[in-house]
Order: sequence, then C-alpha cells, then structure tokens
Amino acid sequence: MFCLLALITNCAEDPELLSDEEQLQIDLEIIDAWLIANNRAALKDSSGLRYAITTMGSGAKPKLTNKVSVKYRGKFLKEGVFAANSVVFDQATTAVTFNLSQLIQGWQIGFQLLPKGSKATLYIPSGLAYGKNGAGNSIPPNANLFFDVELVDVK
Repeated sequence: MFCLLALITNCAEDPELLSDEEQLQIDLEIIDAWLIANNRAALKDSSGLRYAITTMGSGAKPKLTNKVSVKYRGKFLKEGVFAANSVVFDQATTAVTFNLSQLIQGWQIGFQLLPKGSKATLYIPSGLAYGKNGAGNSIPPNANLFFDVELVDVK
C-alpha cells in the first residue's frame, strides 16, 4: 500500500493543481496507512480529522467563540516515518491561550470534540492545517500533521 501512496504523492501532477477534495483523499490515504503502520487507532470526523482521546476530561467543551488554554506538541506525519522518529516542529509544555476561532481548522474541529481536561492526539490532513501554502519555512505545503494536545482550560 505504501508503494501505491508513494506513486500517488510523487506523480507528475503538480500538487497545487489538485482540487481540495483530491488532496484530502490523498492525505486521508496517507494518514490512515500511517495509523496502521504505527499501530494506532483513531476516530474519524466527517471533516477528515482523525483523533484519539487518551484521557477524557469532564469539563465544558469549547465553542468557536471561546478561548482555549492548551499544551501541545506538533509533529509531521510523514509516510514511512514512524511516530517516534517524527520531527517536532512546535510545542508548548506550559499552557498557552488562543482564540479557538483563530486557529487552524483541525484544532477548531478537534478541540470542540474534547471536554476540558482531555488529552488527545489530532491527526490533521493538510487542508485542515496549513494547506497548499504551508507556513513559512517551518511547515511545507500539503503537510499532514499530528498534535498531542491537552485542553487545560476553556474561557
């Protein structure tokens, strides 16, 4: 299956010319194969987000209008690279506060699924992250990401 995915992702087509739906399908194939290869189970949201709740909190679930205080570690989800070897591109070991509505879609969707106090891993297809443009020199175009997150507080 990895050979097929490598062929799909390395084809002569320019990734920037793919429709959002085509890119999402490629991303989901890569993410689902990666989850299998890393022996990880995840729930599926209709948006394409995959997530696994490791600790279920008991507080309120945030809405887009809320601020969230979170701890997190973000890594690249790359085909053929195991979770333990994935590169950390950003992290916050102490809680930082964000307006939920101003975050990437993968976080907007994922945090609304979690009650305060929850810990989870969010597996985010590129279109729900930084998309075709990436983010500066840190995140390349069409990068699939995963974040270990903790929802510390909802305000």
